[in-house]
Amino acid sequence: MGLLRIMLPPKLQLLAVVAFGVSVLFLENQIQKLEESRGKLERAIAKHEVREIEQRHTIDGFRSDIVLDDDEDVVIIYNRVPKTASTSFTNIAYDLCARNKYHVLHINTTKNNPVMSLQDQVRFVKNVTSWKEMKPGFYHGHISFLDFAKFGVKKKPIYINVIRDPIERLVSYYYFLRFGDDYRPGLRRRKQGDKKTFDECVAAGGSDCAPEKLWLQIPFFCGHSSECWNVGSRWALEQAKYNLINEYFLVGVTEELEDFIMLLEAALPRFFRGATELYRTGKKSHLRKTTEKKLPTKETIAKLQQSEIWKMENEFYEFALEQFQFVRAHAVREKDGELYILAQNFFYEKIYPKSN
Repeated sequence: MGLLRIMLPPKLQLLAVVAFGVSVLFLENQIQKLEESRGKLERAIAKHEVREIEQRHTIDGFRSDIVLDDDEDVVIIYNRVPKTASTSFTNIAYDLCARNKYHVLHINTTKNNPVMSLQDQVRFVKNVTSWKEMKPGFYHGHISFLDFAKFGVKKKPIYINVIRDPIERLVSYYYFLRFGDDYRPGLRRRKQGDKKTFDECVAAGGSDCAPEKLWLQIPFFCGHSSECWNVGSRWALEQAKYNLINEYFLVGVTEELEDFIMLLEAALPRFFRGATELYRTGKKSHLRKTTEKKLPTKETIAKLQQSEIWKMENEFYEFALEQFQFVRAHAVREKDGELYILAQNFFYEKIYPKSN
């Protein structure tokens, strides 16, 4: 562009700049169309695969002749909360699925709606429990907790999840909607073009950074009841805590993701064998970082922390963190700055009657 300024008269320089800008916009639009086409193709392929499975079920009567070992008859559901390192963790599951011989399935809901209709709840529960060809299975998607016991299921899936400091999660999501991330850098985001920082948004009382936007991790753990999505509901908070303790196998935190992966590998090696080593020494292709993210000022953080909604979301986060640290403390030991998984710490004795 410097050479153009020297060689071209001002009017032509202006035309050249405009033409360049138009070209950039055109390329961005084409990239967006390609991304949308790829998404449609992926959804079409997935629907075709589902139809094939359903047709086999129709013909074979759900293949009741297939008998699975206990190690094979396992389903994990990761109902991932947005912007909690969920893509980073899920990509590890994809990297390991062929080696460890299990299936990974993405639950893609329309417009990322985390609440399923009643009929879709029935379909989903039936799919997860009946698709023996998809077991062992790792399902992941942005959906709120669904209690399989309500549908008469005897063997419920294993729920896992990861949560994050509420303000850090909201800041990450705010910039993600505007600038995307390094996972798909060419994809045009919903708020692209809005250059306002998170601090400026909070100062102006913007809707995208309002305290109500913090209300997400609680309803994801609370579930499909209407009260779960009533912003600021104390009942929803208590239900989310109850589900975390009673319905989830393990809930980690974004800030200590490696320890979460280590515990999963120790407890569920059928799925996560090799996950810790992959996380530590891999090329980090599974890691995803939001672009152009600017940390909020202390003043911005203090303003959000005055909200009752933040206090409740933070209470839930601290509750989850305490539980995770409790589980970790009883599963590992530290030596020379490194964590090591404890060996089996129990055994059986005084076994009667004695065998001959």
